[in-house]
Amino acid sequence: MDSAAGAPAGRVILYLHGGGYVLGSLNTHRALVGSLAQRCGVAALAINYRKAPEYPFPAALEDALTAYYWLLERGHVPADIIVAGDSAGGGLALALLLALRDAGEPLPAAAVGLSPWTDLKLPAGTLRSICQEESLLLEALEIRSWGPLYAADTPLNHPLISPGRAELHGLPPLLIQISNAEVLGDDVRRFADQARAAGTPVTLQVFDGLVHWWHLFWRFVPEAATALDRVADFTRQVWETEEAAPAVRQAA
Repeated sequence: MDSAAGAPAGRVILYLHGGGYVLGSLNTHRALVGSLAQRCGVAALAINYRKAPEYPFPAALEDALTAYYWLLERGHVPADIIVAGDSAGGGLALALLLALRDAGEPLPAAAVGLSPWTDLKLPAGTLRSICQEESLLLEALEIRSWGPLYAADTPLNHPLISPGRAELHGLPPLLIQISNAEVLGDDVRRFADQARAAGTPVTLQVFDGLVHWWHLFWRFVPEAATALDRVADFTRQVWETEEAAPAVRQAA
């Protein structure tokens, strides 16, 4: 686990990398996670969770839960943990919240989804309607093929596989970032609307004309750097609220 200089004691981001549950690793995301941790001024823990098709659902979720419990065992309190992830990792972060909630376990302070994959069904008709370029459509159909590899014998609409199909009450604050030009955009907007309707605080930030996974290009794409800065702003707001809460409760 790497930490930024001067990080407040105990605060940590648990980061789950993207890659459609079949690709990605610490190597592909180390620089992104490091930049995010530095901007937030906290420690970060990123894990190489098991991937499909060798290790289908629920292997990745089990590994995410193990990492969360590992942090708790080492003295981090839930209020000092924010879970984050991109693409499939963003969906996995949301599934982690749902699994903890349903098990009656303490929830982290918040979660961040960078273009999160919230619905693995990705209907082909919907994809064709939103993909204006053939190359983007081909990419979307490839992503769609990864869902069954991860789900294996479990239905794709299982709420811990597709958080957009879940009951979304009782969750901590969420920051969701999406581009209006990527194939996951409509699903993510629906997820945000459903979460808000269920009473979950959601901050939805929509960026214009960017490809899926634009966050990975933070060194070269100004909008990616801006997105990470906004994540840092969100984490500071969450933790400032957590700091103020005991005083408010004591005054009451």
